[in-house]
Parts: sequence; structure tokens; C-alpha cells
Amino acid sequence: MHLTSARRALVVTAALGLALASAPAVAQPQATASTNTPVKVSLTVQGPDGLLFKGKIRTKGHDVTTATGGTHHCDGTNGGAHPSAVPTPTAALDDAARKRHFTWDGAWYASFDDFSVDTIKNVDGVGVAYWNIAVNGTSIPVGGCQFKLSAGDKVAFTWTAF
Repeated sequence: MHLTSARRALVVTAALGLALASAPAVAQPQATASTNTPVKVSLTVQGPDGLLFKGKIRTKGHDVTTATGGTHHCDGTNGGAHPSAVPTPTAALDDAARKRHFTWDGAWYASFDDFSVDTIKNVDGVGVAYWNIAVNGTSIPVGGCQFKLSAGDKVAFTWTAF
């Protein structure tokens, strides 16, 4: 009986060895091509009393610094949304603010791995409104550091009352 158990173990080991040796090789991940090529988008910022900014901005995903939120990446990799860096709406707002000399601020929420946009050009909505982010006329379903922009997109930050 002990000999039968030994044979059985030997057969199972051999079968397992053959199965592993004949299994297809696991594909190795290939390097992802850079998708963080700068794109030109149209950006508008609509406040409660009218247009605060309108212009074309060349942008790509990058680190963003706000007075309230500190410095964090804002390149589409936030929250695992994309495997590599991409242009995003909040990065576009940040680029516009730096290039056209206006301010914006927002808190950083680690649980969302994203900024909230709280103030643009000294207009905030704390408690009464928020800055809605839309791309091509549709509110984005994720944070502004997670949504991928494409060349020619129309990005809008609109002060929206609750």
C-alpha cells in the first residue's frame, strides 16, 4: 500500500511538471507609449456674474500646486484612472491660470486622489455653489485630475449653485 501511494505521488508530480512545462508563457507587460502629449483645448470659466476666462490653452498632465491643497500629480493616473500620464481638465485650468495670471485654489482629497476646485479668480461657492467641470458639454464623471482630454476638447468650469 505504501508503494501505491509513492507511485501516485510520483505520477501527480510528473503530471504537474508536464502541465507547467507545456503551459503558455505569461505575457510580460509592454512599455506603454507616452500619452501625455500636450494638447490644445478651449477653456472657459463661467462665474455667477459672467465670463471669467475664455481662451485656448496648450496643456498636458503635470504636478499642480494650490495654496490649500499643496502639490500633487494631476495627470490622469490619479485614482488609477489611466496607466500613464494624460492631459486633464484641472491641469488645463492650472496652465491657464499660470499663463494668463489669475488664481485658483482647491483642497486635496487623498481619498479621491484629486483636487476639488473651490475658487477661481477669487470666486468661490463654499456652502452655496461648486465649480462644475464639463468637457464638450457633458459633466465629467470623475475628478478633474482623472479625466483624459483630447485635442480640440471644450473644457468648462462653471460656478453652479446647489
